[in-house]
Amino acid sequence: MPPPALRLPWYRILYVQVLIAVALGIAIGHFFPAQGQALQPLGDGFIKLVKMIIAPIIFCTVTHGIAAMSDLRKLGRIGGKTLLYFEIVSTVALVIGLVVVNTLQPGAGFHQGTLEPKDVQKAHEYLEKAHGLNTVTFILNIIPTTFFDAFAKGDLLQVLLVAILSAFAIGALGEQGKPILRVIDTVSQIFFGIMRIVVQLAPLGALGAMAYTVGSYGLGALRNLLELMLGFYLTAGFFVIVVLGSIARATGFSIFRFIAYIKEELWLVLGTSSSETALPGMLRKMRALGCAESTVGLVIPTGYSFNLDGTNIYMTMATVFLAQATNTHMDLRHQLTLLGVAMLSSKGASGVTGAGFITLAATLSVVPGIPIESLAILVGIDRFMSECRALTNLVGNGVATVVISRWEKEVTPAQLRLNMETRPPIVAVAEAPVPV
Repeated sequence: MPPPALRLPWYRILYVQVLIAVALGIAIGHFFPAQGQALQPLGDGFIKLVKMIIAPIIFCTVTHGIAAMSDLRKLGRIGGKTLLYFEIVSTVALVIGLVVVNTLQPGAGFHQGTLEPKDVQKAHEYLEKAHGLNTVTFILNIIPTTFFDAFAKGDLLQVLLVAILSAFAIGALGEQGKPILRVIDTVSQIFFGIMRIVVQLAPLGALGAMAYTVGSYGLGALRNLLELMLGFYLTAGFFVIVVLGSIARATGFSIFRFIAYIKEELWLVLGTSSSETALPGMLRKMRALGCAESTVGLVIPTGYSFNLDGTNIYMTMATVFLAQATNTHMDLRHQLTLLGVAMLSSKGASGVTGAGFITLAATLSVVPGIPIESLAILVGIDRFMSECRALTNLVGNGVATVVISRWEKEVTPAQLRLNMETRPPIVAVAEAPVPV
């Protein structure tokens, strides 16, 4: 007999509601632009609710996972393998983006016309934010001003550092640390419970976000730069199916079955344009697959800053597109420089909406010749590009977690296939699952 959650009517399943909300948001934004723009607080409010709870969830998950690990040498081994995997796959994503954009040349013959003053202003705002993304500043920013400052700012890397240090301290206490671990585990259940409540508002967040985007820029923004968008979406799809698919096949599972396994999280990301909204669900589902808690707690949060495959593809394609659109010559040396800069600047992005555009501004400021005002060309479609970036990033981090877990022999291919078929209950408004 199927579990109760699977017998729910289709209209009570959360990801179905998100999909319907996205369609309604597009319709409202297109036919009633003013009303669509007025719905912006729904999307912004939902993202703020999610960000409110992300930091404590990460802290509890990582701290409990590492402190409960008896062999600390395993932690160093997992961390080394994780960073090596991230760097190799991220570089492949950057190279693929460069090859595709040079082959398609979507910016060739592009007529800028008169750029909107508000878009030019927004481009300069992104550039100002990007000035803080140099390597030294990025490394120093990983260290919070105080212990609680990491939680106040919601910086995932700062929270990760605090969690790792706390885990080592608790682990060093031995038997005295076990009561603390039980408290952290109980507190994490509270935070997951709050997240289950918040995530029920995802349809409203998706409705407001899509209505505002289409209402502000119109569907015409899609048509104007359709070639770049289509090229980016196809490239991201190629990367997921071919590159990540090959990695998955070599590891012992199917990328298509994995995508089906996390489809609720993917729909949530599509509606909100932020991969952070799916983070708690990904943590739960990766553990349900059989991946160790310590591996999940280390790989997923770290991947949000170091394994952004979609953002990498976007940065190389968008930068060369702007060079083509502004008739700026970029020879092989310039493009290799771009590759190196992008490898560093991409590490400063996170799952937050718009972070990819900020890192693009940081990359563009280093590449000579391309006018920074040309960023305004992409402002109108960045929201639609952001969704694809976030989806690709999410799948990439999920695959990375399974790969590292397989390397550590925590789960077998047979267990993966079985666990993907017996997926955790589908989230519904009336029946939210208990975290695994």
